[in-house]
Amino acid sequence: MATTTRLRPPTHRVSRRSVRMWTLEGAISAAVLLILLSAAAWGLRFAAWDWVPEWLLRYAWWLPVVYAAYSAVRVPLVPQWRYRVHRWEITADVVYTRTGWFSRKWQLVPVSRIQTVDHRQRWMERMFRVATLEVQTASHAGSSTIEGLDADETRRISEELAARAAELRDDAT
Repeated sequence: MATTTRLRPPTHRVSRRSVRMWTLEGAISAAVLLILLSAAAWGLRFAAWDWVPEWLLRYAWWLPVVYAAYSAVRVPLVPQWRYRVHRWEITADVVYTRTGWFSRKWQLVPVSRIQTVDHRQRWMERMFRVATLEVQTASHAGSSTIEGLDADETRRISEELAARAAELRDDAT
């Protein structure tokens, strides 16, 4: 009888500071969209366009109100949920990530297949001292990205992975 290996969750979470960054990013994007929706509703309400249905003119203000209510729930909850489900782990021979909220994606990238290891910081990531680690293989499906890692840890991991991948490639030749 064959035994089945169960895929366990990776052990590490991203940096707790990434939750504040994701919350701020969500709040900024929600505010921009709310301003645009409000301007559109105001424009519809006060424009004298004959081609716009009367019911749309009457209820146009509902769109920004509904979006504001949705954003008031979404902005604080989504970063918390994202923090709980996004995990990562790096072992001697594999980079292991798990992402996804409703449908989960487990990804195992063999260190021996790594071609490049990059770390990057957008301006907001620099503000919160987090970074993104990108592990790339020759296959697009084999590449992996871990967002929200501590910036110093990301730098250390990228250097270690690059060195380990180079050692494994040298051993294979």
